[in-house]
Amino acid sequence: MLKIINITEIIIAIALIISILLQNRGAGLSGTFGGGFEGYYTRRGFEKFLVYFSIFLSTAFVILAIINLILSNKLN
Repeated sequence: MLKIINITEIIIAIALIISILLQNRGAGLSGTFGGGFEGYYTRRGFEKFLVYFSIFLSTAFVILAIINLILSNKLN
């Protein structure tokens, strides 16, 4: 059971990294540190999907990590 959870966590972590790297570069904290200010804009289409997908993946990763922690403590 723990092997399945560990493998699933690795897959979710890789997908989360890819989804974060695919997001728009101007949407982060670059304006705070002197980056070009492009103004506020509404996310549409694939970019909006990537934001929600990243939120879903991060939530799933945290839940799996907590389950992994609980199961590993019960086995020891």
